[in-house]
Amino acid sequence: MASSSSANPVVELRQQLKSGKQALIDAFRAGPPTQRAAQRLLRQLARHVDGILQQLWAQAAMPPGFCLVAVGGYGRGELFPFSDVDVLLLLPDGVEAHQPGAVKQSIEAFITACWDIGLELGSSVRTLGECLQEAAGDVTVQTALLEARPLAGARPLFKQLVQRQHEHLDVSAFLRAKTLEAQQRHTKFDDTPYSLEPNCKESPGGLRDLQVLIWIARAAGLGHTWKALATRGLITAFESRQLQRNEGLLKLIRARLHAVAGRREDRLVFDLQTAVAESFGYQSTKEQRASEVLMRRFYWAAKAVTQLNQILLLNLEEQINGSQQGLMRPIPGHEAQFLDRAGMLEVASDELYQREPHAILRTFLVYQQTPGIKGLSARTLRALYNAREQMDAAFRRDPVNRATFMQILRQPEGQTHAFRLMNQTSVLGRYLWVFRGIVGQMQHDLFHVYTVDQHILMVLRNVRRFFIPEHAHEYAFCSQLASQWDKPELLYIAALFHDVAKGRGGDHSDLGADDARRFCRDHGLSKEDSELVVFLVRHHLTHSRVAQKEDLSDPEVIQSYVAKVGDARHLTALYLLTVADIRGTSPKVWNAWKGKLLEDLYRLALRALGGAQPNLAAEIEARKNEARHSLALHSMLPGTETALWETLAISYFARHEAGELAWHARSLWRHVQTATPVVQARPSPIGEGLQVLVYAPDRQDLFARICGYFDGAGFNILDAKVHTTKRGFALDTFQVISPDLELNHRDLVPLVENKLSQALKAEGPLPEPRRGRLSRRVKSFPYTPRIALRPDERGQAWLLSISTSDRAGLLYAIARVLARHGINLQLAKISTLGERVEDTFLVDGPALQHNRAQLQIESELLDAVSLPA
Repeated sequence: MASSSSANPVVELRQQLKSGKQALIDAFRAGPPTQRAAQRLLRQLARHVDGILQQLWAQAAMPPGFCLVAVGGYGRGELFPFSDVDVLLLLPDGVEAHQPGAVKQSIEAFITACWDIGLELGSSVRTLGECLQEAAGDVTVQTALLEARPLAGARPLFKQLVQRQHEHLDVSAFLRAKTLEAQQRHTKFDDTPYSLEPNCKESPGGLRDLQVLIWIARAAGLGHTWKALATRGLITAFESRQLQRNEGLLKLIRARLHAVAGRREDRLVFDLQTAVAESFGYQSTKEQRASEVLMRRFYWAAKAVTQLNQILLLNLEEQINGSQQGLMRPIPGHEAQFLDRAGMLEVASDELYQREPHAILRTFLVYQQTPGIKGLSARTLRALYNAREQMDAAFRRDPVNRATFMQILRQPEGQTHAFRLMNQTSVLGRYLWVFRGIVGQMQHDLFHVYTVDQHILMVLRNVRRFFIPEHAHEYAFCSQLASQWDKPELLYIAALFHDVAKGRGGDHSDLGADDARRFCRDHGLSKEDSELVVFLVRHHLTHSRVAQKEDLSDPEVIQSYVAKVGDARHLTALYLLTVADIRGTSPKVWNAWKGKLLEDLYRLALRALGGAQPNLAAEIEARKNEARHSLALHSMLPGTETALWETLAISYFARHEAGELAWHARSLWRHVQTATPVVQARPSPIGEGLQVLVYAPDRQDLFARICGYFDGAGFNILDAKVHTTKRGFALDTFQVISPDLELNHRDLVPLVENKLSQALKAEGPLPEPRRGRLSRRVKSFPYTPRIALRPDERGQAWLLSISTSDRAGLLYAIARVLARHGINLQLAKISTLGERVEDTFLVDGPALQHNRAQLQIESELLDAVSLPA
């Protein structure tokens, strides 16, 4: 009975903590999503935990000289629903907390009780001297103590800690440490607030950036509120209100995120974005998802925080480290407007932009043109922030501003940094009004990993790098073409406009082309240059689509494409923009095989544009001769290839390069009539992945079994060329890659040859495809699968197009359906776009001649590619 009684206080406090916390969260979720409600929740949760800890402290009968201190975020008197509770048990000097005895038992009993009642406690136990010693060597401890507040126990000891900590704090060193720490944190989050799953606490533009400013201001004795900093003249009253408003929004989003998740979660992950958005009252429409409304609101807040953070941080540096007036010098040619302030571009007057609005865009031109300038000073950033009202419709129509904008585009260098700065300071969206519409806009197409504005700037950066000799090693062929291009600004303009109409409804390529035409007209481009830009925007997806989805060995495909591009100038520009665009979607989307397809189409089209009429027979003969030469270099006897080649149709030679013809002949010349499957593999000539040759008596399920092996072994199939010889043998070539980048593909050759051979000898029904885990993005934003089956232009085969979300076992699932209906595969074009696939197959088979069978096949394919329930 006594034991039960002694346990009651813990049980009661656990229930008190849980029920009180839940009641506060429930009231918050049920109430309006306002910043005031979020602030009230954070303070109420902190006070609720204060009371619980004070009761536990009293029950633990701690020695009178000890002090319980709240630190970190909890020290600020704010507590998010599922954040840790950080406390310091502060002991007087001379007390050994880790020695056996009553002191150690009291401390352990207190901490154990905290965990027993369900507190997520982050605790440290230190004497006053240990605190000061730790703080001297660890900026994290210094930071935690800056916002400390006493909860229970000896307050004089706490006051002594605060006083001595302040005396020992090196403010300049603290500033440097927190600045470096912020830079490391930003790098970890890709230096952008525009990640599609941002961390609303740690990402650039998040709450941590604001906390860093307050920590530095506190350490320097400059205040600990935005209003106090405004009183000190470090920010304006308007900037103070903006900081307070955006901080309030970020706190509201983070609090709602915790409440919806029911756990500590600071990332706006795909799984939770819709639920959090709906908790704000947002509803999805045909034009926009609820999550997109929420995320755009977050991105705009993060962008404002990033701008204001730069301004205030630079001002704090100047206040702490002293003015750099002696390091200022006028900018030659712009003495009345701009100064070089220790490598930062500074306006000569705070009212410059109000007095001379033309100077707004000129800022970025001077930034490009002046050697040694590495950024904008706090004064310039503030002046731009306060000049937003100057950038109205009249500003956009002003001929001087239009001329300056074109000068920025035409500079020999600096476009990438200038346009990123223009976007960060909101100048780009206010000058290019159509650009403003896509700032912070998400793309739920399963392959873009940036917001639309960041993707556009990434594409601009990629195009720009083609013209920089130092980057020629990255894409040598693109750099070679760019070196002969006379007007880079036309490609930059096309990059700026290619996706600018995303999210408006309708075809964004056509709408963007109309926007580009207006821009070219307003900015005085010639008719010829304007036509090129408009063409690029309208057709920026064409080169990629043809290269990845159509049969490049078909002369009619090339002729149709050539008719669309018209001449070599349009072709080259479109190719460069296409490579830059695909590279700017996601690191996952680009691979060497995709690059080869794009380059192959470029070279084939360029040859056709040069007047070379398609002569398939001559082309094939040239390839055969080159292959024979290669065979001779490998010491193969003349005529080695004859036994194989005489069994193959023209389509085989049209779809394979000379090197592949020679490799096949070397591998198969003794096995042309073999009953045993032959599997040969080699490191791919494109420098990435493996090329795998399969030669075996043809059978209905052969392609499916091959796909089944690759699926089970964890390979991704990038391309498949499927042929059947006149004697009934399948000759298939696959381009595959392992997602495990640490593997050396050369080491996988014997493994693939052995295991795939065994798989092809297997009999019995095809095994079920493996069900790998779906990515969170695919789960949260499923892509509606689409199947299209139509005859090709000659009526001899059928084109099967499949678009769906990517997942493990997908191609194998498709192959099983085709095998079940006796469908023969002639060609497979596998196009993976991040977490979406767009595959095209050239197929034939008797079943395709009957409408009912076609419908059945399409239905089964839809079932096979649809996401599991």
